[in-house]
Amino acid sequence: MQRKLLSLCVALLFSIAAMAQNGKAKYVFYFIGDGMGVNQVNGTETYLAAMEGRIGTSPLCFAQFPHVGLVTTFSGTNGVTDSAAGGTALATGHKTKNGTIGMETDLSTKVKSIAEKAKAEGKAVGIATSVSVDHATPASFYAHVKDRGMYYQIGKDLIAADFDFYAGSDFLQPKGENGEKDLYTQCQEAGYAIARGHADYRKKARKAEKMLLLQPEAASKQDNTAIPYAIDRGSNDLTLQDITRAAIHFLSQKENGFFLMVEGGKIDWACHSNDAATLFREVIDMDEAVQVAYEFYEQHPDETLIIITADHETGGIVLGTGEYELHTDLLKYQRQSAEAFSRMLAMQHQKEGKGFTWDFVRGQLEENFGFWKHIDLNEKETAELEQAYKDFCEGVAKDNKTLYASENIIAATARKIMARKAMVGWVSDGHSNGYVPVFAIGTGAENFDGRIDNTEIPKRIAQIAGYGE
Repeated sequence: MQRKLLSLCVALLFSIAAMAQNGKAKYVFYFIGDGMGVNQVNGTETYLAAMEGRIGTSPLCFAQFPHVGLVTTFSGTNGVTDSAAGGTALATGHKTKNGTIGMETDLSTKVKSIAEKAKAEGKAVGIATSVSVDHATPASFYAHVKDRGMYYQIGKDLIAADFDFYAGSDFLQPKGENGEKDLYTQCQEAGYAIARGHADYRKKARKAEKMLLLQPEAASKQDNTAIPYAIDRGSNDLTLQDITRAAIHFLSQKENGFFLMVEGGKIDWACHSNDAATLFREVIDMDEAVQVAYEFYEQHPDETLIIITADHETGGIVLGTGEYELHTDLLKYQRQSAEAFSRMLAMQHQKEGKGFTWDFVRGQLEENFGFWKHIDLNEKETAELEQAYKDFCEGVAKDNKTLYASENIIAATARKIMARKAMVGWVSDGHSNGYVPVFAIGTGAENFDGRIDNTEIPKRIAQIAGYGE
């Protein structure tokens, strides 16, 4: 058995070596679905089939890629990783302590990311996300800090890394410390054009040498932590597909090829909130961004590598809760994330006071979750929602808080009933050690088949693309 494993390892090394010599990937796309385990992908495909009125799956674009593997995700110090350690593993090939970015577990030794190696080889480099540009996963590709919460320092590391293109919602802590200039000013002084939204990007891209693409200022004033969920998005909101198109457009201006990391960051946030309808739409949203990369691949099939994976699984989602049935089709009636629904109710309650009636709330539950109108609720479930309304009005129920969101009891109760009706279960509101998938297509994609550790992914990308030390 040991000889067989050794032979397989030797064969794999020869395969990677041959790929590095024969045909290097000039263009590398690295998509990371934060929190996206196997069931997040399968659940989305099951939901899409249900939307077509049938049992089965309707494949996502990236799930049809010819090379597929399973990835282990434990960190250097914990059986369950956080996004900082998970991101560092995917970016640098090194395990580290939870909460640490771009450093070894000793919290002092810096480790290079494949993005930094790509830049050293003369490649154009882009780092993009649906959350803030200084969040753990994107930061793992350019920053080196012992604590992921050091957002201002991470922003300074972003500038120091000097990559060609960054995109996300905004900075979390843009204001200067100890008399230093704010990060926007520092970015501009470092030669970055700052675009607010895709239309503004199109105006500024031609003359820009380096680009920082953020969401419109009005959106950031409402919420600078992330672009809106796909389920909540308005027509003027920045999308992950917009970001990916802009990144390809900007990076393609260099003739030497590029490396682009794109994170679907709010998949994780929806899973922390145990919000299945919002989750599945986030996976679909990332898949639409992947389709933009796939269009590019079709034009450059012999020079392009596309990888899709995740830093960890979140929530321990279960597809089926014991009755040998699954009704993900019911999730189509949810029109808002539970978080957005909670905010809407809170604003209405503040506005109306005693005029905030059960009839109004019931009408909103019908409109935004389909209860009674499309989804039958029994007397117990109706009473559960009415009691939540009373507890909310009387102020006796605390908000349900998860890592990235806070929901009042009405929204939380509605979300839980929706999950029961759809027969989707959740183990926790945190991360798990479940396998995550890796999907690959293009030059060297065969090197991602089978069972691998997350640290192997950047190492293999670097070899396939010819990134040195």
